[in-house]
This record gives sequence, C-alpha cells and structure tokens, in this order.
Amino acid sequence: MVKPGTAPYLTAQAGLELTMTDLFAPMTLIRGPAWKNRFMLAPLTNSQSHADGRLSDDEFNWLTYRAVGGFGLVMTCAAHVQAVGQGFPGQLGIFCDDHLPGLTRLAAAIRAGGAVSSVQLHHAGIRAPAELIGEAPRGPSENAEFAARALTLAEVEQLRDDFVAAAVRAERAGFDGVELHGAHGYILCAFLSPETNVRTDRYGGSLAGRARLLFEIIAGVRARTRPDFQVGLRLSPERFGLKFSEQVEIARQVLASGDLDYLDMSLWDVFKAPMEAPESGPLIHHFAPLPRGETRLGVAGKLMSADLCRKVLEHGADFPILGRAAILHHDFPLKVGADPKFEAIALPVSRAHLRAERLGPVFVDYMASWKGFVADEPTEAAA
Repeated sequence: MVKPGTAPYLTAQAGLELTMTDLFAPMTLIRGPAWKNRFMLAPLTNSQSHADGRLSDDEFNWLTYRAVGGFGLVMTCAAHVQAVGQGFPGQLGIFCDDHLPGLTRLAAAIRAGGAVSSVQLHHAGIRAPAELIGEAPRGPSENAEFAARALTLAEVEQLRDDFVAAAVRAERAGFDGVELHGAHGYILCAFLSPETNVRTDRYGGSLAGRARLLFEIIAGVRARTRPDFQVGLRLSPERFGLKFSEQVEIARQVLASGDLDYLDMSLWDVFKAPMEAPESGPLIHHFAPLPRGETRLGVAGKLMSADLCRKVLEHGADFPILGRAAILHHDFPLKVGADPKFEAIALPVSRAHLRAERLGPVFVDYMASWKGFVADEPTEAAA
C-alpha cells in the first residue's frame, strides 16, 4: 500500500492502486442512485425553518438552489428525530408526520434539480438548549456542564426506534437516503465518548458498548427501509471527549461492514494533524487508507477551491463535502467545471451576496455571527 505523505496519495483497495482526480466522474454507491459528480452539500445549520419543524420557503429555496447549482448530493440541515432533540431555533424537524408535506415537496424539487437527496437525522442530546426544548437536555449520562440528565434504558431504546422511524419517514417523503449525525458532541457522538458516556448497562463501558446504539440504529434503518435506500454516517475524529484512536476504529468498522453507503468525516480542516498525535500526518491520512470495499469516504473541512477538492481525491477520499464554499456559491460545482482553478470568493462578503445565493434573512444573520464572514454594512450616517 502507498504510504501516507506521498503525493499524490493513492487509494489502495484489494491490491489495486488508482488515482482519482476527476471531480466530475459519476460515483456509484452500494445502494441507490449514482451521484452525477463528487460534490456533496454539507448538512448546514441555518435556523430558517418554522418553529414547529416544518419546512419553510427559505429552507426550500436554499437547498433546491444547490441542486440546480450542480451538487451531486444535496443534504438537508440536521433534522431532529425527537421534539426534545432540537438543537437550535428554526430547526427542520422529522419527528412526526406533520413534517411530511414539506419534506415531500423538498425531495421532489431536489430530484428535479438533478441531485440525489438526503436528510441528516439528528438529536442534540446534552447540547439541546433547555430554554428551547422546555426541559433539561438528556444524554447517555448525567452531565453537569450542560445540566443534562441521563436517559433511562427505555429512553435509549425509544431513541433508537425514533431514529429508525425518522429514516422511514424520509423514505416516505421521497428522499434517496439519510445520514446519521454522529459528530460534534450531539447524542450519538456523546454515546461514543468515554467522557460523556459513563453508563454501566449495555450502552456504556467498552467501545463496543458505547457504539452499540449507533450500530443498532444502522441495523434498524437497513431492516425497515427499501434495499436501495442510501445510508451515510457523519463522524468527527476529536474534541467533545472523543478518543482519536477509538474514532479511527469506529470508522474502520463501519467502512468494512458494508452496511453504510458512505462515511462522512467532518474534520474541520482536512489537512491538519490530529490533536492527540500531531506528528502523525494529516487527518485524511488516518481515514483514507482504511479498507472500505465499495463503501465511499467523504471528507469535510476548509475546502474552498477546486484544487483542494481535487487534492482530497488524490489523497484517497472519494468525494469532498462543501459547507462554506456552498454557502458562498450555490453553483460551486458548475464554476469548477468552467474553471479548474476556481476559488471561492474572498471573505468577508456582503449581505446582498448571500441573499443572492438564496440564504433567507435568518440564515444571513446567522452567518453574520461568524467572525469575518459578513462585511459590516455602513450606517445611514456613514453612507
């Protein structure tokens, strides 16, 4: 196998080494429709749906504009699978059938725009704001930092079933698949962490126990959805009490199982080194060499140019996942197709630019809270 650190880094599968640099090569998966190219829209928090979780026109416009903009896969923001799993105001919901009309409309429009569609299934867990959900947040164990209580065994089992029910709901709405949000300290991530999961029942203890809920959800979704329904998983490698070596092991297991169609690694910065092992090379080099058969690997983290998107393919991933670049350019894939050296517009950008990119007013305000993303507008007196 080619060693990490070489350039280009080659994917080695069953002794076959190949270099993939074509961002516009269609990508087949184990199940479901092929993606027309390698560009995936990241699941992005935006707070612009209705308070009860129903889809808003602003959310609809934001997502469908990325479909016509050329993305191979368009994924929703995190959609909560329980009312008490809400993580932010204006979050898209998928916890009851009242959400089906909007979700059905969205799935049809994404398909009409030429993209494969997916819903990210989410539960904020200990990170759910008490003032938003009306009660103390809940997680695998009691957590003083977030004033969270521990789920009972029956509640863990209900949580598992509600993730599966949400996947079935997404299928009914016409989506091509779902992604499980197992990253960034939210509930599935909190179960994986030895710091936030100190349970002593079958959902705690060893890594196998802490990962049990995740694997049961994957199995449940597979059992209750059609054979060609695509299932992905988002993991993060560090922070939130996670152990880096354990996250690599979970990635190894899910990639080798064949139960997932793709793994989405949220790396913050694809080419930075892990905090626990800064001498061990870029994060991507810890995940790209893992045996994965036909399961696809995507990576996210500061991919703002055509060159960086190609670079992740050269280093062994199957596809880049775009967040900020997709906020700035709904047609980032089309721009790369027209200009192989395309780079996202420099920050900060104007509110008018973001409105033209079909971000609703609430989403624009949210991006303005990110340091350096949105330019300060002159006051009337200054103007």
